[in-house]
Parts: sequence; structure tokens; C-alpha cells
Amino acid sequence: MQVTYCRNAMTAPNNAALDALGSPIRREIIRLLSDKAQAVGELARQLPVSRPAVSKHLRLLHDAGLVAHEAAGNRNVYRLQATGFDAARQWLDSFWGDALARFKLVAENTAPDPDEP
Repeated sequence: MQVTYCRNAMTAPNNAALDALGSPIRREIIRLLSDKAQAVGELARQLPVSRPAVSKHLRLLHDAGLVAHEAAGNRNVYRLQATGFDAARQWLDSFWGDALARFKLVAENTAPDPDEP
């Protein structure tokens, strides 16, 4: 199945971040990392998927700019990274601004005229 987007609808970073957040497991990883930075093994113990699956999810989150990692001995410790979240938020905020502008326009054009009986 091929998906076509409007030309200005999404830029690549927004698309990657929003796609990455589409998985319940990845959203749970984000929630867990919001408390503190954690190694792959720590995350795997808290999730209903295997350690290799957690690594794959983390790779996708990393590619989307949502998490960063650093080596700590023989472990990779992951933490949240603002880049992907900022891109996704900017995209979502653009819709909110457009929606408010349209709502204002409709409200102004459908309000009763106070001079009419």
C-alpha cells in the first residue's frame, strides 16, 4: 500500500517521530525513559517483549530523534532527546493554529447581528 501525503503536511523529522510513536511498546519505552535514563536490559525487564525487540524499538526511536544513547562500559544507556519531540510538536502546533483561525472565522461569520431584531 502506498501512502501519499500533501506537499506541506509533514516533513521527514515529523513523519519519523510520529511514526515511531505509533507503537504502544515504543510509547511505553518513552514513558519509562521519562523517569530516568536506562540501559536496554533495564528496559527489557519492564516490557513484555524480548531484549532484541527492545533494541529494535530503541533503534527506531533513535532514528526518529526521540532518544539518544551513550556507551557505559558494555551497556548502551538511553535517554530522551528533545529533537524529535520538538519537530513533532511544531507539526501538531501548526494544526492547532490553523484550527483556531478557522474557528474564529466561522464564529465571526455565523454570529447573530446585534442590530437585527
